[in-house]
Amino acid sequence: MTTLVLGGAGYIGSHMVKRLLEKGETPVVVDNLVTGHRAAVDPQAKFYEGDLADQDFIRNVFRENPDIDVVIHFGAYSLVPESMKKPLKYFDNNVAGLIKLLEVMKEVGVNKLVFSSSAATYGIPDKMPIKETDPQNPINPYGESKLMMEKIMHWADEAYGMKFVALRYFNVAGAWPDGSIGEDHIPETHLMPIILQVAQGKRDKLQIYGDDYNTPDGTNIRDYVHPIDLADAHILAADYLRNGNPSDAFNLGSSTGFSNLEMLKAAREVTGKEIPAEIAGRRGGDPDTLIAAFDKARRVLGWNPQYDDVHKLIETAWKWHSSHPEGYEDK
Repeated sequence: MTTLVLGGAGYIGSHMVKRLLEKGETPVVVDNLVTGHRAAVDPQAKFYEGDLADQDFIRNVFRENPDIDVVIHFGAYSLVPESMKKPLKYFDNNVAGLIKLLEVMKEVGVNKLVFSSSAATYGIPDKMPIKETDPQNPINPYGESKLMMEKIMHWADEAYGMKFVALRYFNVAGAWPDGSIGEDHIPETHLMPIILQVAQGKRDKLQIYGDDYNTPDGTNIRDYVHPIDLADAHILAADYLRNGNPSDAFNLGSSTGFSNLEMLKAAREVTGKEIPAEIAGRRGGDPDTLIAAFDKARRVLGWNPQYDDVHKLIETAWKWHSSHPEGYEDK
């Protein structure tokens, strides 16, 4: 049995690959390197550079690796602000790309897919924490594309028996503990790496987008989860499908929300840096609060996240940024 990791040169995907190798598996990795980094992929993994929407390319990957039985899919665009400006880009890559992938999987007889969905599918929730059974009403094209992907997989399961697990996760932060791999996006839009870039002196100050949200301190509240904990959940989900279980969806988070100002305070404590900050205007498509109820993942998958202390999570991210001040060297 072999796992195909799509988007395995990206932030979460590279942690997935490293975790699979630790478990004694040699994963097959596909990435077009548009946002991923070749240097992030462990050299022990088998790597193919190409696009998952290129069906001839994907057919060849399956042909050369006939023992692939599960696909883990990280190969989607994931920036909310960009999706508000370029919705067609997101529907083309995320939705159309999935359809092309499923067509090839159906051809080659691989019928198990673990998929990175998102808390963005819930939109503005009525209550906290969010449960898997709560309404899904996205307020941005990114979340809409993820919800469409979930629905497509549901109907592919109904028609062809293609089993899937959709993992709806919340904000991701942290890095491999030894600092060997971490978060490196161009441009960077995620809160934690931006905070740490200010701590490094690479940015003058942090801009916090909005302080008039319906939260105790007026800034967005988010639920943070470490990429290693996410990787472990994907491995458990793959085993869940291999054991013949039905398609399902699971939230992945910490059940604890931290506001932007609270994350800033924690980063100041971890780094010992001043980290100047100012309030800026709101961004489009940002809900006030997103916190996951993840007891279902604990109960059904046996998921037990290690990094439930936000300071510990930030420490791993700071080690990566401190040891790689310019990120990966392959850009």
